[in-house]
Amino acid sequence: MQQAEIGIIGGSGLYAMPGLSNVRELSVDTPFGKPSDPLVLGDLEGRKVAFLARHGRGHRLLPSELNFRANIYAMKQIGVEQILSVSAVGSLKEEHKPTDFVIPDQFIDRTFHRESTFFGEGIVAHVAFGDPVCANVRQALEAGCTAEKVVGKQGGTYVCMEGPQFSTRAESNLYRSWGADVIGMTNLQEAKLAREAEICYATLAMVTDYDCWREGHDDVTVDQIVAVIHQNTANASRVIRTAVQQLPTERTCACKTALTHAVMTSPDAIPQATRAKLALLLDRVLP
Repeated sequence: MQQAEIGIIGGSGLYAMPGLSNVRELSVDTPFGKPSDPLVLGDLEGRKVAFLARHGRGHRLLPSELNFRANIYAMKQIGVEQILSVSAVGSLKEEHKPTDFVIPDQFIDRTFHRESTFFGEGIVAHVAFGDPVCANVRQALEAGCTAEKVVGKQGGTYVCMEGPQFSTRAESNLYRSWGADVIGMTNLQEAKLAREAEICYATLAMVTDYDCWREGHDDVTVDQIVAVIHQNTANASRVIRTAVQQLPTERTCACKTALTHAVMTSPDAIPQATRAKLALLLDRVLP
C-alpha cells in the first residue's frame, strides 16, 4: 500500500513540516542502510506526504556523511512519486539576494566523497540527466512562491560542493565565471538518485548569503547564515504547503519511465543478489 505520494526533504533550518495532520513516524530500513532520520508521515493539504530531515533532527550529519541512497530509496519504498527538496544555499549573483528563493534547473558537480548511484555490483545503468529536475515539480514550487508572495526565481545553476567548509574566494569567483547562480552541498546526489528511482524531483534553494565573492560583503560567518535561515524557514514552510496543492495527481513527465532503456547489462548476467537488492527499481523494466 502506498503510504505517501509526496516526499519533502528539509535542509538546514527545516527539521519538521508545520501543518501535518494524522502524524506518525516510520523507521525504515533499506538495502543501503537507514535514512538520515525516521520518516514523518501525515496529511498535508489533502495529500499523503512523508517528511525527512536531511541532516537528522538536531542537524547532526555533515553533507558528506549523508546516506543519500538510503534517503531516496526509503521514499521509493513507501510509494513516493514526487519530491520537494528544500536547502540553504549561497548566492553567486547579485540578483539573488539573501531571503530570496531560487528554483534551479541545472547542476554542476564539485563533490568527491559521495555515493550517487544505486547501480554497480554487476549491473550497469545510465539514465538521461540533461534536464536533472522535473519541470512539473519546479512549476509547483514557483506557483507556491507566487501565491505566498515570496521571491522565487525559476531556473539557474546550482553548484554542489563537497564541504563542510565554505568556498575560498578563488573558488567562488571561478563558479561565478561559469555563470552559476547558487552554491550548496547536498542536492545533486538527491537529484541523480531520484531520477534512477523514477521519482520526480526539484529543489527550493533558500539564499542565505553572497558566499565570499562580493565586493564590500564581509566574509561569510555562521551566525549571519543562521539568522537568515530562520527567516527563510517560515517562508519555505508556506511555499511547500502551497506547492503540495499544485503537484499533479497523475504524472505525465518522463521521470516516471527514466529506467525504461537505461539498463545496459543483460538480465542473465546480473548477479542474483544484486537483482534482489534492486528489485524495487528493476521489476518494472526487467523480465
